Amino acid sequence: MQKFFSNKKLIVLLIMLIVCMGFIAMSVGLRNNKKSPSFVRQFGNDVTGITNQVISVPANGIGRGVDALTDLINTYQENKELKAQLDDLAQTKVQTQTLKEENTSLKKELGLKGTLTDYTTINASVLSRNPDNWQNALVINKGALAGLKKDMPVMSESGIIGRIVEVNKTNSKVELVSSTDQSSNGFAAVVNTKDGKQVNGIMSGYNADRKQLKLGQIKTDAAIEKGDKVITSGLGGLTPKGLYLGKVAAVKKDDFGLALTVYVTPAADLNNLTVVTVIKRTIEGE
Repeated sequence: MQKFFSNKKLIVLLIMLIVCMGFIAMSVGLRNNKKSPSFVRQFGNDVTGITNQVISVPANGIGRGVDALTDLINTYQENKELKAQLDDLAQTKVQTQTLKEENTSLKKELGLKGTLTDYTTINASVLSRNPDNWQNALVINKGALAGLKKDMPVMSESGIIGRIVEVNKTNSKVELVSSTDQSSNGFAAVVNTKDGKQVNGIMSGYNADRKQLKLGQIKTDAAIEKGDKVITSGLGGLTPKGLYLGKVAAVKKDDFGLALTVYVTPAADLNNLTVVTVIKRTIEGE
């Protein structure tokens, strides 16, 4: 009898061992089968997914809200700056209008119809330019019918290029500032030095080798330096003051060390002229 119970215990132990091995084998099989996760794993995954969604939705909403608030603050700041600029612009316009009104009032009191800086403009196109007379003159497509007159200055976009010397009904001849003709009348000009002084002279020639204008009849102790701006002085009455001629390229004294010759790099490209602007000076009596 004792032997039977001993064998029974052994059989139970063996059965339990087999059952355990079966559970282990089934667990391993389910784990390796990715398409069939266990119920516990499915439940855990679902809970995790739902939790992530619950947390991420308000988190994303908060993030978008912070970005929107930041954009709103930036927009407010930009709007504030733009308003300040508009206020400055409005103030500038008011000041400009006030100055214009004061200028008009003063001119009426003084009996003046124009000043050295008053002028109107007439646009024109270049009709022709003789290669044999390239540096001296060109012809434009506006004449007396457009209100052009002799001696009116002519400009390009960059600076002054010459003056009208001959007017027909529908076209005009322009003598260039680079003309080498000895009978040419030079422009009255002024050099604005870096120390604030103004030096008057006459634009009286062109150096073809340097491709620079010559400003002569200068007698001064003022220091004229390379880079100083040269503009029309307005003296003589026909040419307005302040039209850009060019910049000082070099300064040389004459043989006696008295008079100066100033070489000026022209503001305009005198070899590439297609459209020009004629300056109509506003003077007494017009």
